[in-house]
Amino acid sequence: MMDVAAKLTSKGQVTIPKSVREALKLSEGDVVVFRIEGHRAVLARTPRLLELAGSIPVPSRARGAKWEDVVGATRTTRAPKRR
Repeated sequence: MMDVAAKLTSKGQVTIPKSVREALKLSEGDVVVFRIEGHRAVLARTPRLLELAGSIPVPSRARGAKWEDVVGATRTTRAPKRR
């Protein structure tokens, strides 16, 4: 665990210290998320979604399907199981 301080500017901006950027492997253009937990904020690097492409197998019958159709089919299939 690491505690690193940073100063808030008059515009509400904070520079992420180098040690934190290195620990999270952050670089220019990366997107981060602040999660509020009580009186604390947790900073996390968001995944690069394009790097995830191909990591989940998609059945050939589902490739190229419209998103609305996928959501509708999922709701139809899963709805009876909730009861």
